[in-house]
Amino acid sequence: MMTTLNARLLVGVFLLCLGACASPPQMRTLLGSPPVALPKHVELTEIPFFEQEAYQCGPASLAMSLNAAGISATPEMLKPELYVPDQHGSLQVEMLAATRRHGAIAYQLAPSLSDMLREIAAGTPVVVLQNLAFSWYPVWHYAVVIGYDLDRAEIILRSGLEPRQILPMRTFEYTWARSGYWAMATLPPNKIPETADETSFIAAVSALEKMSDTGKALIAYRAALNRWPKNLTAQIGLGNIAYRLLDLAQAEQVFRSAAIDHPDSVAAFNNLAQVLFDQSRYEEALEAAHQAVGLGGVLAPIAKETLVEIERRMKK
Repeated sequence: MMTTLNARLLVGVFLLCLGACASPPQMRTLLGSPPVALPKHVELTEIPFFEQEAYQCGPASLAMSLNAAGISATPEMLKPELYVPDQHGSLQVEMLAATRRHGAIAYQLAPSLSDMLREIAAGTPVVVLQNLAFSWYPVWHYAVVIGYDLDRAEIILRSGLEPRQILPMRTFEYTWARSGYWAMATLPPNKIPETADETSFIAAVSALEKMSDTGKALIAYRAALNRWPKNLTAQIGLGNIAYRLLDLAQAEQVFRSAAIDHPDSVAAFNNLAQVLFDQSRYEEALEAAHQAVGLGGVLAPIAKETLVEIERRMKK
């Protein structure tokens, strides 16, 4: 996002100052006791590079990460979606949303240097937000981390005009910390981040479902259920997509599994009742609907409507 000579000079001085500072906390912990499974050196050399135009670090960084996920994109294509003229840059929420609109999972990482390096080691580049200046004079900048070297305490980035920027790890952490350690991984729908936790990943898939085509969300929910077979949100999400695609057999199977795994779920029993009803299996549908209504809760009125419709049809 920085473009003027004064800004570049200011940033240069600031980065030199950071290089002389004591080691920041996450770096100190990581290098003092690195995870055993973390390779000492990784560089994802195949990640494409797009040179940043003025104030266009967001589109450039996202284009790199989307291409790495197998989705063709250019900064020029992404600029209308991301660039906010009044801000002279791109907002984090728009980076996440644009990723999903293009059919990829946008997963915001935990604010952890170790997690970021684990994603790199797993082959996933990471978009980071840095403040390259001061808290009172911020110069916000997106870059893509493509590698690291623990022995040399260095981070390797595609950044601005540099296809291979090498920063001391301490300098990188200080600039990254000023954004609250904001980082995002972009992945194809069938891939789960190395550091994903169940709740956060399912939330990312649900967000993808709202902003992308049904097929991408279907793939992502299936991947989630392969990892977490009894996750209720993923079960309901997959079943609902199957229902919208008129695959009633698949929808029934998923909702039935959800009802078995979560006998207190109104949604599971109500949706199962609806699918059975649509297959003219009224007795089975009636039983499931009674189960849903009997559970009570905020969804009970919806379940009651389903039950009434089933009973009305059975009286004909």
